[in-house]
Amino acid sequence: MAQHHHRRYRKPPTSGVGRALEKGSQAVTHWVGSSWAFAIAVLVVVAWVVTGPLFGFSNTWQLIINTTTTIGTFLMVFLIQRAQNKDALAIQLKLDELVAAVHGASNRLISVEELSEKELNALHRHYHRLAEMAKQDGDLLKSHSIEEAEERHRAKLGSGEPRVKPAGNGGGKRDRHS
Repeated sequence: MAQHHHRRYRKPPTSGVGRALEKGSQAVTHWVGSSWAFAIAVLVVVAWVVTGPLFGFSNTWQLIINTTTTIGTFLMVFLIQRAQNKDALAIQLKLDELVAAVHGASNRLISVEELSEKELNALHRHYHRLAEMAKQDGDLLKSHSIEEAEERHRAKLGSGEPRVKPAGNGGGKRDRHS
């Protein structure tokens, strides 16, 4: 019997505090990635270096930059991880949509990130075998995917009637390119 894997979606925050934290972290993540943030960081380091002689390059002077950068790094780890999690989920959803929408694509690849390492390795061996078969074709300039795409395209044009996309893939809109 096949195992069913379900993506663990993060529920949106329901409390006012949760929504405020999410909105704040998005704003900080966006700002910290800006040129202005980098310029301010450079100015802070320059100010710290310039004030060194004023404080006699003391341990306290060194401790200020060490503590500041440690706290900043600690907080940034969480912001960076949050941004990467969101980006990874968005990319995975887009890939899942492509796999679901492409006729002939294996639906086993939808939510593939939820499979065990053993299952992923089995799929990897399968696609590696397909790649080896393509290499043995003799002509490395040919692509099976292009040839198959052209064949599917000819088949679609031969029907004369545009295909109706299933619900969830464009809301049942008629599309000659699907």
